[in-house]
Amino acid sequence: MSKLSLRDTIKETIRFHLKEKNGLVMGQCLTAVGWVGGTLPELYEQDGMIELSMADVAGGGFAVGAAIAGRKPIYVIRYQGFNWFNAPIILNYACKSKEIWGVPCPMLIRSVGMEGSIGPVAGSSHHSLYYRMPGIKIVSPMSPKEFKNVYNDFIESEDIIYVSEHRKSYDNKDELKDIIYEKPDFTLFAISITRFESIKASSQLLKEGLKINVINLFQLKPLKFSKKSIESLKKSKFGGIVLDDDYVNGIAKNIANDLNLMTSKTVNVLGLKDKSAGFYPQVDNLPPNAEEISKFILKLIKEKK
Repeated sequence: MSKLSLRDTIKETIRFHLKEKNGLVMGQCLTAVGWVGGTLPELYEQDGMIELSMADVAGGGFAVGAAIAGRKPIYVIRYQGFNWFNAPIILNYACKSKEIWGVPCPMLIRSVGMEGSIGPVAGSSHHSLYYRMPGIKIVSPMSPKEFKNVYNDFIESEDIIYVSEHRKSYDNKDELKDIIYEKPDFTLFAISITRFESIKASSQLLKEGLKINVINLFQLKPLKFSKKSIESLKKSKFGGIVLDDDYVNGIAKNIANDLNLMTSKTVNVLGLKDKSAGFYPQVDNLPPNAEEISKFILKLIKEKK
């Protein structure tokens, strides 16, 4: 039996949520061509697939209202950059409702990252926007099992869960495993789509005699480092790097600071450049690929010698 891709896993999970759990899926252009990258079943309003207006600032409010009513909505934000418009009601009402008024507001936010010639507003990942606010969990699943675990947690809890997805992960069928060498030169802590590129970089640099450990960061808030990840960093000759598909002045630097305090090791960050993306390749702003990660590591090693 062939394994389901992450795309098909999300699609079947959504179908189950609508048909078996009497849930709602809400968002813009859900039933348009593509069905959000093929991650939605071909169901319609009578099945609980609710098309919202194109007023970005209003969509979060409708989803929050459904959550308060107990419908366990899955709110789809088709481009993560749109969180700048969608997030205010979620962050300032849903995330505070249970703590202040004792009224849970359980919802799952599917926020889809992508980049490549789509301009300064829509692209990349923006989980740092949600990171500062109490009352929310943040995850970044890149594999079928990880997404299933997220959904099961959502169903069994009263939590608000922000799911930072990435379209380039949708074809993936495999679980991503940490890479651990006994005496590493560097330890990479990778988030989102950079997890795939970090694994490639580790393989490339091994051919040059460098041992690069890779720790996959899936649960971002609350963030709990495994014992092996901390031990890996402590043993790393040149320290660590946190990699992200978001701007580095956010969750990446926060995690790097935590790791530094826990281990006294130097932890660098690598993510989006501090500039706006354009609409064609020459002015794009892309997450670090394997080659860029490898060059960054070699540069740091050269500086430390």
